[in-house]
Amino acid sequence: MPAAVIAAVIAAGVRSGRLDSIHLVERKSRKGPMAAGFAAVVVGLAVLVLLDAPQVVVASAAVMLAWVLVMGPITLVWKVSFHTGVSAGTAVVLAFVLPALPMLVVGAVLVAVIGWARVQVSHHSPAQALAGAAAGAAASWATLAVML
Repeated sequence: MPAAVIAAVIAAGVRSGRLDSIHLVERKSRKGPMAAGFAAVVVGLAVLVLLDAPQVVVASAAVMLAWVLVMGPITLVWKVSFHTGVSAGTAVVLAFVLPALPMLVVGAVLVAVIGWARVQVSHHSPAQALAGAAAGAAASWATLAVML
């Protein structure tokens, strides 16, 4: 759901001319979509807690909040790759709840492909793709280590 909120905010911003493109090349254009994503995650997390959702579900939502809190401030100064961050973080989440080794191996391959693609389309440098992956994985691991 948070991704849908962010996509809708970006699409509306591009249509209205307030945002440069769906890629948010201009640093100043990143704040609104990030704030919308933050709000969506906080609301979703609150609903899960209020409904007494299983701890693993609450922890997964908390991981999303950690991604925004860790990668958000970085991308306001340097365009770290949220794509690689979220994919690496997802691999870590899956490794916590499923057999770890296969999840990490498959996750590493997918993160590498996503990072390569982000560099190939000139949306990120290799360093930005690597930093995103490291930040996303670290945020996920730290959150899950505390919550599960």
